[in-house]
Amino acid sequence: MSEKPTPNAPTSDAPSAALPGRLTAAAVLCALQGLALAGLGGYLLFAGVAGHVDSAQQSETGGLTVLALAALPLIAARGLRLARRWSRGPALITQLMAVPVAWTLWTAGGALTAAAVALAAAALAVVVLLVNPTATEALGIGPAA
Repeated sequence: MSEKPTPNAPTSDAPSAALPGRLTAAAVLCALQGLALAGLGGYLLFAGVAGHVDSAQQSETGGLTVLALAALPLIAARGLRLARRWSRGPALITQLMAVPVAWTLWTAGGALTAAAVALAAAALAVVVLLVNPTATEALGIGPAA
């Protein structure tokens, strides 16, 4: 007798292998960058509403802009975590945008130097993780075997 497939059997759309650690690490770093941006945007927005700045309008506009920018690394992180092919582009774009920000923080000096080093290191790490052959193959962009 032949056996009928069970209704709970995995479909062909299910991932065949676990997500590589490199892709998970890149997703975590992107998510942390997005959360940091969201926190900064929330702070700027709150400071503008509370009147703790010289220009409330400028602070509120900056806060809303930073909150909107926080969406890019958060969406990319989710896509990377789900191994979506499209997610590598937004993740790499986020890292390219982080480099001039890190440079600006570096030239400001003081306590911002540590933030500049952390941001530059995270951006470099994500780029290295995402161009790695293991990650590209997991995303379906690697060379055909």
